[in-house]
Amino acid sequence: MKYVVITGASTGIGYDAARYLISRGFHVFGSVRKQADADRVQAALGEQFTPLLFDVTDGGAIETAVTQVSAQIGSSGLAGLVNNAGIAVAGPLMYLPMSEFRKQMEINLYGQLEVTQKFLPLLGAVPNAPHPPGRIVNISSVSGKVVYPFMGPYAASKHALEAISDALRRELLIFGIDVIVIGPGSVQTPIWDKAEELDTAPYNSTPYKEMMEGMKKVLVRQGKSGIPVEKVSEVIYEALTKEKPKVRYAIARKLLSGWLLPRYLPARMFDNVVAKRLGIKK
Repeated sequence: MKYVVITGASTGIGYDAARYLISRGFHVFGSVRKQADADRVQAALGEQFTPLLFDVTDGGAIETAVTQVSAQIGSSGLAGLVNNAGIAVAGPLMYLPMSEFRKQMEINLYGQLEVTQKFLPLLGAVPNAPHPPGRIVNISSVSGKVVYPFMGPYAASKHALEAISDALRRELLIFGIDVIVIGPGSVQTPIWDKAEELDTAPYNSTPYKEMMEGMKKVLVRQGKSGIPVEKVSEVIYEALTKEKPKVRYAIARKLLSGWLLPRYLPARMFDNVVAKRLGIKK
C-alpha cells in the first residue's frame, strides 16, 4: 500500500486527484476544513480515503493530522504529499486591502510550507529512514509564470511557491526526496462558480470598475471551457510514480495563446495584447 496526503480534498483538483489515486491503488489522506465535507468525501471515496480535518493556516491542527497519519502508516512512510489547497484573491494592487494580500500569501504560501515542514519526516527527511523517500507535488498555476492584471496577489503567491519548490528540491537531495511543480491553466472545477460571485463593488469608485467587471466575465468563460480536471489528476499520478518525472509540468488550456505567447513574446508586446483584451488604456 502506498500512502499519499492531499491538501484541499473537498472539491476540485484535490477531490479528483484523491479519486484517481485511489483507483490506482493508493490510500489517500485528504485535508478538509469542515466535518460535513469529511463525511461527504469519505462516503464517496470509500475506505481507501481518510479525511484529515485541518486548515493549512492552523499549525496545531496540522500537527494533529501528522500524528494521525503516522499512527496509521507506521514505518511505511508517505509516498507523496500533494500541496493543493489554496484560494485566489483578485483586485488592482493600487487599491487592494493589505489584509487581503496577507490572506492570499498566508494560505497559498505560508500554509503550504508549514504543511510540508510538518509532513517531511514521514516522507523520509530523517536519518536512516526505514522506507523509500516520498515525493512532494506542489500545485502551482500558469500564474506561477505568467501574470495578468488584477490577478497580482494570486500570481505572487504562485511565483513564490515555485521559488520555494526549486529551493526545496535542491535542499532535499540529501534525503532523495523529489519536488515536482504542476502548473495548470484554467481547470473545470467548482472554483469558477465563485468567480461569478466575485464582489467588484469595492472598486466601483476607482478607474478600474469596468475592467474588473470585464475580468470577471473572462474568468467565468475560461473556467467553463477549461482543462478537464481528470487531466490534472493524471499528471499528479505521473509525478508521484514515474521513475524520472519532470521538474515542472505545464498544462495549458490553450498552448499557443495561454502559455507560449505570454512567455516568449517581448514583454511590451504582450502588455499591449493584454491591454487591448481587457480595455486597459489611458
